[in-house]
Amino acid sequence: MSITLYFYNADRDNFSRFRADDTDPFTGRAKDLNISRVSYPRAQKMRAAISHKFGREYKFGTQMWTERPFAPGQFYGNPSLSITVSEYMVSLRRTKVRAGEVVTSARAMDHQTMKLLWEYNTSFSRSAETRPQKRKDPLDSGDHSSNWAGYQTRQMLQLLYTVSMLCLLRYDEALRIMWSDVDFITLKGQPVVKLSLPFRKTHQTGDIAPFYLWPNEDRPWMDGVHAFATWWSLCKEMGLELGGCVFRSRRNGGDEVSVLAQEKMSTKNFLKCFRNNMLDINIDPRSYGTHSFRRGGCQYLHMELRWPIRNICDWGGWAEDFDNPGTIFKYLLSWVDNPHAQRQEFFDATRPPSDPCNHCGRTCHCA
Repeated sequence: MSITLYFYNADRDNFSRFRADDTDPFTGRAKDLNISRVSYPRAQKMRAAISHKFGREYKFGTQMWTERPFAPGQFYGNPSLSITVSEYMVSLRRTKVRAGEVVTSARAMDHQTMKLLWEYNTSFSRSAETRPQKRKDPLDSGDHSSNWAGYQTRQMLQLLYTVSMLCLLRYDEALRIMWSDVDFITLKGQPVVKLSLPFRKTHQTGDIAPFYLWPNEDRPWMDGVHAFATWWSLCKEMGLELGGCVFRSRRNGGDEVSVLAQEKMSTKNFLKCFRNNMLDINIDPRSYGTHSFRRGGCQYLHMELRWPIRNICDWGGWAEDFDNPGTIFKYLLSWVDNPHAQRQEFFDATRPPSDPCNHCGRTCHCA
């Protein structure tokens, strides 16, 4: 345990200053009110960073911190993954909830919102003028204008939304996609996009199964093939090199993108564009975050396409090393998401039917 104490003591001032609980862990006394406390999600990120420090830099791996059975007093594994730390995190969450802090995740993107974005972006005039946006956040000023981007930028963003949601990607993963990762192939007489990613947060050592995106005429706003084809055609019209990054950085805040193949759109720029795009359709973007498309994709596959959870795990890459089965349910359920039905309607046999199933035509809510 001396390694853990050394790590904490080496940065004692910073660590204690940003602790999430109300009691100083070194003195056992209540903290002064002028000392900041961090939220539970921030505490989770701190633990993840410490786990990475021990696991990668100190080569302790990802095994639980355990005492050696034949050598009492000697331990092996990752100290941040000890039972003591795990119990502390559970207790911290309970304490935060009792104190009134609501522990939530980012709201999931749903396919109806995707439809609104698609309708707005695809119908946007190609001749519309754009101008650099003011530094002031339109959420704070209430001054939002649709000329923050033109048709070309919007089609690039629409592709980014679609790929992130269908392939269950974090948007920072999607931003790293290169044209060399994309293959346009034909299967059963239909155009198919094969996306082979060399990186995933869940697959640090490679061996990532490719994604196959098929046409979707019934829901064109969820059609990855059409979105790729549209952006590919626009890139050729703009004279861009069809290599390097798929999602390029914007130039001067207008509708032009960088001609440099390796200059990808930054996460900060994407968030700014995404928030403006949500304001275009009169939706407050502040409840959406890095996992919104990933969570929304899980819910879309399960609720709308009726995929079994096993298939979702296979598609998202969780099946081989699914050591935490609660993860998938955190993606599927959260109180911040838009409800699919009111509680009083669950047993109401007279409630309006749902959209017809594309295969069997049934409109009942169990279809």
